[in-house]
Amino acid sequence: MSSIDREVPPLAEYDDAAIRFLAVLWGDGYLSPGGAGEVDRVLEGLDLRGKRVLDLGCGAGGAALHIAQTHGPAQVTGFDVEVPVIERARFAATRSGLANVSFIQSAPGRLPFVDGSFDVVFSKDALVHVPDKAAIFREIFRVLAPGGVFAASDWLISHGGEPSSDMKAYLAAEGLSFGMAPAEAYLAAMTSAGFVDTSSLSRNAWYRDVARTELSRLEGSLRADAVAAVGEGYVAKNIRTWTAMQKVLDSGEHCPTHLRGIRPMPRGA
Repeated sequence: MSSIDREVPPLAEYDDAAIRFLAVLWGDGYLSPGGAGEVDRVLEGLDLRGKRVLDLGCGAGGAALHIAQTHGPAQVTGFDVEVPVIERARFAATRSGLANVSFIQSAPGRLPFVDGSFDVVFSKDALVHVPDKAAIFREIFRVLAPGGVFAASDWLISHGGEPSSDMKAYLAAEGLSFGMAPAEAYLAAMTSAGFVDTSSLSRNAWYRDVARTELSRLEGSLRADAVAAVGEGYVAKNIRTWTAMQKVLDSGEHCPTHLRGIRPMPRGA
C-alpha cells in the first residue's frame, strides 16, 4: 500500500526490506494484494487502448508495468512520493524493455502534472495513506481530462466512528500512516470534487479469505523464502500483523473496496 500525499516520515515506509518481503508474498513489484488479477478487476470494463494512464501511488511498479504490457495504453505514468519504490520501479521498467511506461517521484503535495494530463487515473491501495481525502480527489479530478475515469481500490474502514480495539491493535501492528475512512467519506469527497457516476464495491469477502491463505503461507510454505529475503525477525513481525489484520477482516471493519468515478464532459461538449 504505497503512499501519495502526507507528511514525509524520517525514513521511507516502504523501504528495500518491505519491497523484498512483499514481493515474496504478493509478487515482484506489488505492494498490495491480488497481483495482476486484482488490477484487472479494478479496471474491468474500461478500454485503455491508446489512453494516457496515471498509476497514483505506484509503489514498486508491478501494476503500472502490467497495465502497460497488457492493456494497450499509449502511456502509463507511475507516481509515488517515496524514493526506494520508484528506484525499484524504474529498474523493473528498464529490464522489461517497455517503451510506454515511466515513473516519477516527487514530494507530497500538488501532483506534478498539468490539468487534464490523463484519460484514466488508477490507484491500488494507496489513498489509505492520504488523510485529506477531499484534497486528493480534487487533485485527481484536476489531472483527469474531461470524460476521464478514476478507477481504484483502497483499504477502507466500514464505519466513521471510533475504531475498535482490534482495529487499533492492527493499525499499531502495521505501523504505517493509514488514514482509513469509510466508503461514504470517499464518495462524498469524490462528489464534492466534481465526479459523477461514483460507486464503491466492497472486497472484504475476497480479501478476508485471501489474507487467511497469506498468513498460512507465511507460517508454512513461504516462510523459508521470506526469511531468506528479510530475516526471521521481520517475518515474525509480519505474521503478528497478519494475525491482527485477520480479526478486523473477519469482523468486516477492515473493508478493501473498489472505487469508480467519472470526470464529466463540459455541458454542450
